[in-house]
Amino acid sequence: MGILNDANDQIPLLHTQNSESSLIRTGNVWTAVAHIITGVIGSGVLSLAWSMAQLGWIAGPLAIIVFALVILAAAFLLCNSYRSPDPEYGPNRNRSYLEAVHNNLGKKNALVCSLFLQVNFFGAAIAFIVTSALSLRAIQNSYCYPIEGKLGNCEYGDASYILLFGVVQLFLSQLPDFHNLQWLSIFAAIMSFSYAFIGLGLGVTKVIGNGYFKGSVAGISASTAAEKTMLVSQAVGDILFAYPYSIILIEIQDTLKSLPPENQTMKKASTIAVVITTFLYLSCGVFGYAAFGDETPGNLLTGYESYGPRWLINFANACIVLHLVGGYQVYSQPLFTNVENCLAEEFPESRFIKDNYTVRLPLLPAFTLNPLRLSFRTAYVVLTTGIAIVFPYFNQILGVLGGVNFWPLTIYFPVKMHLKQTKIEAWTAKWLVLQIFSIVCFFITVFACVGSIQGLISKKLG
Repeated sequence: MGILNDANDQIPLLHTQNSESSLIRTGNVWTAVAHIITGVIGSGVLSLAWSMAQLGWIAGPLAIIVFALVILAAAFLLCNSYRSPDPEYGPNRNRSYLEAVHNNLGKKNALVCSLFLQVNFFGAAIAFIVTSALSLRAIQNSYCYPIEGKLGNCEYGDASYILLFGVVQLFLSQLPDFHNLQWLSIFAAIMSFSYAFIGLGLGVTKVIGNGYFKGSVAGISASTAAEKTMLVSQAVGDILFAYPYSIILIEIQDTLKSLPPENQTMKKASTIAVVITTFLYLSCGVFGYAAFGDETPGNLLTGYESYGPRWLINFANACIVLHLVGGYQVYSQPLFTNVENCLAEEFPESRFIKDNYTVRLPLLPAFTLNPLRLSFRTAYVVLTTGIAIVFPYFNQILGVLGGVNFWPLTIYFPVKMHLKQTKIEAWTAKWLVLQIFSIVCFFITVFACVGSIQGLISKKLG
């Protein structure tokens, strides 16, 4: 379980611990849409108005649309890697992104892929913690505004809110696997719609109140060309972070019923989810930038603290926190499973790893604890929480994660697996198109990473 059959080419896989025979898949297109939206609409939507402000009225909306099409094209390629050799009726399931890479491209590629996967799961968890802390702090800050609307003396730090979010994740992280998250994803998706539409509504209201659209074609000006380039780079990284869900796509696809074929259902779900998210992203980005212009904040909702109804803004921030509680688990559960499967393979006789204990507490239903799961997942939550306390920088963290995730996991491996699976010959028209697609996306990733890392360092040193 969790190990490939070829004894000479074994690596741990990224899938749930349920056996194939006992696993009943009941997911459909709408549960898949809920999982995708939970994983996609989150921290990213709050930074898009700021990204739009750096890029301006032409490049900003165009970048959001272009990257949406790129992400959807890559998702279609990846959907076909779930089954092999036939993408619709092949008898062999690749139940995780890592398993698909291993079975299509071999062990060396899978090892590299595994490294990127763990980094991105880990990084996303940190981003969700930072974002949730900002929203919790915004709720607290709202009570510092006196009646006349001017900012009071608010000196609340992020650490206490980060710790509070971490405590909640200590408990939720004990959920056994990805298949236990359907209810959490549906709830989190509802929360994401709520705060996205509230942010959109507040932006529209403020634009109407202003009587005109703020902003310019070139975006916010900078003192030097180099500074402007770095800000544009961070903006591109933030947009990239807002979209990709490739690292959880196969895991979501593994929850789907087999009829109709999973790749057909997943392509439909991906299209619906990307259309919905693109509409929300454009709306929030456009009206956020139009409302604030050169003063557009890094986190959109913080700009309304002294403008909109306090109860409504607090509700939106509460929705963000509740959504990211689920998002943290959607991105962390695959990493949990991968590490635990690896340890189970290395130490198959360890009672610490394989034994489960039923715990019964007063007024609570009985639940099962596994010593490995309890200790490892607790340490993971503590570590991500600690790093978030050290680097609580919203836009820069999103930019770095967006850049690191984009090319290798969203573009490179799906393209390479598609070429291998379809046996497209080198130097044919299709081969050249896919290679150019991958190379262009690589340079976009480098550009986004450089500016975002520079911004992160500047923030820390500043």
